[in-house]
Amino acid sequence: MYNKSHFNSGHRAMNWLNKNNIAHSSDVNFEIPQKTRHGLYVRDALDVLKELPSSSVQLVLLDPPYNLELDKWDKYSDYISWAKPWLSEAQRVVSDNGNIVIFGGFQFQSEKSGDLLEIMHYLRHNTDLLFVNLITWYYPNGMSAHRFFANRHEEIAWYGKTKKYYFGLDAVRIPFDEKTKEMYKRDKRLNPESIDKGKNPTNVWQIGRLNGNSLERVGHTTQKPVELVRRLVRSLSYPGSIVLDFFAGSGTTGRVCIEEDRHSILVDNDPKIREYLTAHLENMKKTGVEKQYDVLENENIADFLIKVSNKKPQSEVTNVVLNRS
Repeated sequence: MYNKSHFNSGHRAMNWLNKNNIAHSSDVNFEIPQKTRHGLYVRDALDVLKELPSSSVQLVLLDPPYNLELDKWDKYSDYISWAKPWLSEAQRVVSDNGNIVIFGGFQFQSEKSGDLLEIMHYLRHNTDLLFVNLITWYYPNGMSAHRFFANRHEEIAWYGKTKKYYFGLDAVRIPFDEKTKEMYKRDKRLNPESIDKGKNPTNVWQIGRLNGNSLERVGHTTQKPVELVRRLVRSLSYPGSIVLDFFAGSGTTGRVCIEEDRHSILVDNDPKIREYLTAHLENMKKTGVEKQYDVLENENIADFLIKVSNKKPQSEVTNVVLNRS
């Protein structure tokens, strides 16, 4: 069977750019910040979203309720009507080279009240977002089943704001072993530098779910693994950019952003987010990670964005001018 990528003009153009060491139009020059800032908001997500300026964040990373009726917060009779407002706001606040990723699952046997399929259908027919990938998160551990094949995966839908969406593949490549590298380098069609960097991890990611006794656990029932979130943050944002998670849940996104030199905005209406994030930061210290960061709770959004940009608040600028006079 032919590989359709051989006939894809965009794929061939990227190969040519890589081979000639020419930057793609979506590439970003960035500086690693000495200190990152993380806004924590124990509030309703829509209220915070409406305060964010348009095109103000690089990555919107979302792990919304799956509508599995796991708890009172996970049951919606009309899932898509609930999701429409925050989907619209997510599209508005993400930058032109930004990305949106949404965790979810396909619940075929339940009532058709809504799941990730409904969200994807809505985005396809009602927004200008560009569907880039459906990532399959495969995990070997899970519950057994007798009337269907046991489920061992969840989906992550990745959308770009425009065709210039940022993608940092080199940050998430998987290294080849020396024997494989030597074999691939015999093929003169392949770029030796790309081989040295490692392989594309593809859109099927084998990362284990967190067991009940996992040292990563902070107490949240639907906590995602750090390494799963890390791959998304590394590949779809860059150091110094802002990652928004308005279903912050266990606070995993905040921990990963600190470790990966990104700023973050974490929103959740459950006050326990404070405890979860504190536990994450304690776990981070145990691994030997030392980073400079500030966690700012319920900071005015405008002031938070100014601090992230390292500019002085307007009030301070005004005071300086007045003092000079």
